Amino acid sequence: MTPERPRGGDASKMLIEPAAGSRITESSPPLRPGPAPLYAALDLGTNSCRMLIAQPKGSQFTVVDSFSKTVQLGVGLEASGRLSRASMTRTIQALRICQKKIERHGVTRMRLVATEACRRARNARDFIRQVRRDTGLQLEIITPEEEARLAVISCAPLVQGKTEQLLVVDIGGGSTELVWVDLSLVPPPERARAIMRLHSGFNAQPANGARVVDWISVPLGVATLRDQFIDVEDDAARFALMSWFFEENLASFSPYNAQQRREGFQIIGTSGTVTTVAASYLGLRRYDRTKVDGLQMTSDQIDLVIRDYLSLGPEGRRTDPRIGRDRHTLIMSGAAILQALMRIWPTDRLSVADRGLREGLLYAQMTSDGILKEGPFV
Repeated sequence: MTPERPRGGDASKMLIEPAAGSRITESSPPLRPGPAPLYAALDLGTNSCRMLIAQPKGSQFTVVDSFSKTVQLGVGLEASGRLSRASMTRTIQALRICQKKIERHGVTRMRLVATEACRRARNARDFIRQVRRDTGLQLEIITPEEEARLAVISCAPLVQGKTEQLLVVDIGGGSTELVWVDLSLVPPPERARAIMRLHSGFNAQPANGARVVDWISVPLGVATLRDQFIDVEDDAARFALMSWFFEENLASFSPYNAQQRREGFQIIGTSGTVTTVAASYLGLRRYDRTKVDGLQMTSDQIDLVIRDYLSLGPEGRRTDPRIGRDRHTLIMSGAAILQALMRIWPTDRLSVADRGLREGLLYAQMTSDGILKEGPFV
C-alpha cells in the first residue's frame, strides 16, 4: 500500500494519565464540570481506544474525564485484510465504557472517529454497524488528511514564536502522518493561532497565514511496521530494517529532498512512542504528563534511549517499567520511525507532545462553535 497523498494542494489542565505504555480501563475520578457545555472526542486507532470529555475554558479546555485502553483492533489485519472477531469484541467492550461515560456526563456534542484499521479492513462497515447496535455510538471513519490536520492543530500550543518551518509527526498504530507547515509569513505572536485556523482544511489557507507545503500519510505505524518485519529474528537487524524501510516510504514527500535551514525549524512529535521515549529519558517509573508534554529532546538524547532499548533486548523491554507491558512489543518499531525522522531533517531537537487526535477533535469542535476565547495558548 502506497502512502496517501493530498488531492490538490489543550488541554491546559489535563488529567494526568498513567504511563504511555500502560493499560488502563478507567481514568482518575472525573472532575466536577462547571456550567460550560461538555464535548467528547473519541479516537479508535489500530491499537488503542481513547476518549476525552472536556469543557472550554478561555482559549483552551479542561478535561473532566478520560478513558484509554489497548484493544489491538488491527491484530491480524495485515495478513487477512479483516478485523478479527476477537479484536472487535475487545473493542466493543471498551466502547461500552465510553458510552456510559458520555451518558453519565450528559454530553451531546461529540465526534467519535476511527482511523487506519477501519480504513483498511474489508469488514469495517459491518463493524461500525455492530458498534451502533451494541453501544448506540456512531463511529465515523475519517480520511488520512483529516487525521493529519487534527494532529497538527492539537499541537498549536507547542509551536514556538521563532518557528518558521514546522514538521508535525503523528506516529499511530496503523499509519504515520507528517505535515510540513510554512509559518514564515505569519507574525511570531500569531503562529500558534494560525495553526489553529487549519481546522477548516489544508487548502483553506488565508493570505499571510500558515501554509501547508505538503503532507503525507504513510500506512506504517507501530503495529503495521512491526508486523512487516516480525519474521526477522535478530533484534538489532530488525530495528535497522524497519528504520530504513520507513525512510524509503518518505521519498515522495516533497520536503524530504528540500534543503532547509536549521534555524527556525521545529519538529513536534505526538504519539505513545514519543512520550514513552521521553518518559524513559527522564527515568519516570510513573508517568507524569506535566514533565513530558512540551519537553525538548535532542537527537543525542533520543539515540541514547533507543540504544538503551536495544541493549535491553525483547525480554528486558518487556519488564522495563518505563515502557509498560502493553507497549514493549511496539516500542522498537516506533523508535525506528522516530530515528528515521531525526536522521533526515535539519534539526537536532524534537518537541514532545502528549496530545493528538482527541485534542484536535476537541479544538476543532469548539473552534467551529465559536466557543473558545481569543487569547494566547498557554
